[in-house]
Amino acid sequence: MKNSSRKARVRRTTNETDIQVDLSIDGKGRSSVVTGMPFLDHMLTLLAKHSLFDLKVRAKGDLHVDIHHTNEDVGITLGQALAKALGSKAGIRRYGFASVPMDEVLVRITLDISGRPSLHIAKSKGVRFSRLENYSFHDAMELLKAFCQHAGINMHVEVLSGHDSHHIIEGVFKAFAKALDHAVQRDPRVEGVPSTKGSL
Repeated sequence: MKNSSRKARVRRTTNETDIQVDLSIDGKGRSSVVTGMPFLDHMLTLLAKHSLFDLKVRAKGDLHVDIHHTNEDVGITLGQALAKALGSKAGIRRYGFASVPMDEVLVRITLDISGRPSLHIAKSKGVRFSRLENYSFHDAMELLKAFCQHAGINMHVEVLSGHDSHHIIEGVFKAFAKALDHAVQRDPRVEGVPSTKGSL
């Protein structure tokens, strides 16, 4: 199968944020991330490490207001970069899934690079969220929602157990990374785009 480079650089500039993402799908898990939000930096570093994407993110935003604009716009730009790097999506597996434990947490993510974006979130009875000082589960889901919308991904996030929000969010990002890695891999048995429609 042709081993073409799957890389992208995307820059998004608004009155609220200035963000650049460099992404290489067929990488080694290397990362350099500076968003002004240390917890998000940690999560995106995990994303690169466990997906084996090479990822560079530089974000400046109106954090003096709050984290919302920067957080969402990082998700938008990252989604755009993945869509650009994948191109026609010819030869990919398309579907990805992963279950990841993180101490008391168990997270399952299932996704489809379908071109029909949506994000669905479910948590089992008994799952509790502790308070984090500067980032929340809601913030993480807002970033993933923006990512899915701009990458063209349908994704289901299931939090099956847990009570420490740091562990829950970390489990989500690790499962997200592994599911993405699975979905974007080339399968030599796949001819063209993996859809009966002929396009995704």
